[in-house]
Amino acid sequence: MVPYTVPFVNGYLKTPFTYRQEFEVDVAVMSSVILTPSRPLSNSTTDLLNKIDIGLTNFLIYEIFLIRKMDLNKKLPTEKDMLNQLKSGNVELLLPALRFSEKELRNDESRRFDALVEASWDGIKAKFAVECKALSTPKAFQDGLNFIKTSPPPKGYQPLLYVPFFNERQLQELEREGISGIDLSGNMVVIVPGKFSVFRSGGQNRFRFSDTIKNIYRKNSSMVGRVFLVHSSYNAVQDVWSEINRRNILIDSWDRVPTNLSTVSKALKTLAEDLVIERSGAIRLLQPDKLLDKLSENYIPPKIKQRVQLKITENTGMLQKLLQKEAKKVGVPLVATGISSVMRYAVMQQGDMISIYCPRLETLLERIPGSQTDRFPNLELIETEDATVYFDARQNEGFWWASPVQVYLELMAGDKRDREIAVQVRLNIINAVQKVGQ
Repeated sequence: MVPYTVPFVNGYLKTPFTYRQEFEVDVAVMSSVILTPSRPLSNSTTDLLNKIDIGLTNFLIYEIFLIRKMDLNKKLPTEKDMLNQLKSGNVELLLPALRFSEKELRNDESRRFDALVEASWDGIKAKFAVECKALSTPKAFQDGLNFIKTSPPPKGYQPLLYVPFFNERQLQELEREGISGIDLSGNMVVIVPGKFSVFRSGGQNRFRFSDTIKNIYRKNSSMVGRVFLVHSSYNAVQDVWSEINRRNILIDSWDRVPTNLSTVSKALKTLAEDLVIERSGAIRLLQPDKLLDKLSENYIPPKIKQRVQLKITENTGMLQKLLQKEAKKVGVPLVATGISSVMRYAVMQQGDMISIYCPRLETLLERIPGSQTDRFPNLELIETEDATVYFDARQNEGFWWASPVQVYLELMAGDKRDREIAVQVRLNIINAVQKVGQ
């Protein structure tokens, strides 16, 4: 079947019609849209076009009006802002009939997505499960794509990625994957198999970042500082960048996008301005104490998508081997949390339960024997894709433990007893980095 196609503003809209005719859109005034055929139409073609719902014209009017309106909007939105727009039906540059669905499903799958929406065109309706990203970086795009690929939407829903901006390459990749995507800059690909699809590109990015990073001691940017607590000196920016990506185990084991060189360069500039490092010839750590203080003051726990506690019959040693074996089979990385890794770097009695970070739990849970319970569990699985908790993980007998810095930060975020133990870990970190630097 050849789809009926209407190009508009560098895009096109497909429906199940079997006729193809190209048009140009001429905006005479803000309140009207004229569809001008590229050649004279036959009577049969005119009859066919008369069957198209007036919604198409309304859609084009709405689209062009909002393009002009959005030219003035430069503020970078938060995920909360974007989802509130979606819920209220005020999402710019979107199908005008797309709205938030109040019917949330009662299962774990629906909770994994940020919103459920419904789109309609010409009487045809489709439901979408939305993954929202407030950033338009290559990393945010890849993270969103990875999430959608590994997280099937609820029954009857299509996946949809929602960001401030998509470039042409990203839209084409979404279309190849059969995944819908909308942004706040006028670009979209909305795919409903067997019903209709919309593709639009060419909208300029209205949400650009500044040349500085707001807080280099928090989230992924903190890996630049953390790497100086592994080696205190590097010859060049490229060496810092290479070491960061080498120690991020998610890059090889979970196809995460590497930290880019510009991010490292910007973070190094701020570290130098804060007198944490110096850049005279080699790039060298000056104040490890100050760096640890900054990391601790700005530490934010990882974003947790799911937490599961189980009772397993195996003892701790056998449990680690079981987890290692099953994780390898399904291809997911595992790292013990900082709290569960304390005994690697300080004197502390290990509790009855071991807690594990994992970027995706479903397939792993299917292979782990035991029952979910909150009564005397001995295994806790925590789902998070936060790269910092996996960064610089240390392997022992095939099992991955959190880095000493991650252990220190989690302890400092704990109670008084945890903070007292953190002092031991801090001394070990500083002594180790000074020894390496000698």
